[in-house]
Amino acid sequence: MNKATAIIGVSLVLILAIISGCQGSSEADLSMFDEDYITYEVDPKKQMLKMYWKNSANENFANAKNLKKHLENNGEKLIFAVNGGMYNKEQEPQGLYIENGVVLSNLDTNSTGYGNFYLQPNGVFFLTDDKKAFISTTNNFAHSKNISFATQSGPMLLVDGAYNPLFGQNSTNLNIRNGVGILPNGHPFFVQSVNEVNLYEFAKVFKDSGCENVLYLDGYVSKTYLPEKKWEQLDGDFAVIIAVSNESF
Repeated sequence: MNKATAIIGVSLVLILAIISGCQGSSEADLSMFDEDYITYEVDPKKQMLKMYWKNSANENFANAKNLKKHLENNGEKLIFAVNGGMYNKEQEPQGLYIENGVVLSNLDTNSTGYGNFYLQPNGVFFLTDDKKAFISTTNNFAHSKNISFATQSGPMLLVDGAYNPLFGQNSTNLNIRNGVGILPNGHPFFVQSVNEVNLYEFAKVFKDSGCENVLYLDGYVSKTYLPEKKWEQLDGDFAVIIAVSNESF
């Protein structure tokens, strides 16, 4: 084999490897994604935004793959999904969780526990029966009968437009992160970082988008399913999942 033939052979192998890597993978490939953040805005008055925990067999949906299959079996198509807050070792929601108007886990008002959930202030993301979305600090949250879905998490990233004072611009506490804010038009705005960032950097993405109240959902375990942006993380083992679906046909 001469030198030219060898070079052509190696080039063909590399091309085939690249093509193979671009096809047949259901997982998002961070090395090929050209944005720093996955973002998704929801209009709750026009889109079906819900929270999910367990199926009819009392088993956790756990991830977007299982939820997707469940919805398809019921004539719906999964459009977007993200893990919706922190959970304990029993895979139960940590803090408040309301699904279809039923309180399945109570509000946690403890302010001295361990981990990000207890960094103060923490808060609640909730949806009302009239299809409106809100984020409230835990201390200001007031339960009402018209709340259809709610999940508690922490910390708050922004409160009334101000950064959480616990965050440092130059913090070396880096992680993959996801969260939700409320845009000026009232729409929930979901963000997941593609790469590791600190909490201040992550909060700034929401602030630059006009959000005033923003809740951190989780860290390194975070997964987002958003096929319209070619980002399909179907795995995971969560408690609450926040999702948007519509009818398949």
